[in-house]
Amino acid sequence: MILRAFIAVEIPPHIQQEINSATADLRNKTGPLVRWVPTENMHLTLKFLGDISPENVNLLTQMLRAEAEFCRSFDMQIGGLASFPNLKRPRVIYIGIQAPVVLEALYNGIESASRRLGYESDERSFSPHLTIGRAKQNISVSDQQKIRQALEETKIDSLSTARVDSVHLYKSELKPAGSVYTRLFSALLGKAVTT
Repeated sequence: MILRAFIAVEIPPHIQQEINSATADLRNKTGPLVRWVPTENMHLTLKFLGDISPENVNLLTQMLRAEAEFCRSFDMQIGGLASFPNLKRPRVIYIGIQAPVVLEALYNGIESASRRLGYESDERSFSPHLTIGRAKQNISVSDQQKIRQALEETKIDSLSTARVDSVHLYKSELKPAGSVYTRLFSALLGKAVTT
């Protein structure tokens, strides 16, 4: 059975709740125009792997363990509200992350090791962020303007600092109520462990 998988850093539940509280007005103003990410699903994606075979899970856990050993634990600052590709055409709404160089080194190591295992490289440059919502497809120009105005009216400065001491391999299952993420493996930064 094929699995959809990705590698990510978890966001502590108290920070997920902070983000939820800070964006409550924004979610109310945009209503059904945006598909909001459930609070418990907020995470920092380091690598979306796509469909993988169960046999590859073992290779990926070995790779993740090896890459995690090279990085020390670090703190990342969470805050700031923005959208991709830009504010004029908001498609993906996100909270920003200011992280030390070690996060980019971890990302680059995982990206390089994934490529050696046959997974496609991400063409975009690394831009750490927490996706909190996606504008629905085919919405009108006036609906896009409503989202843009709501984003402009919502100010989110620095929220919290998250300590990162591990990276995780997840499987993602698309259910009628939304995506369900299940952790398959965790590797501690600086030394590896399994869950």
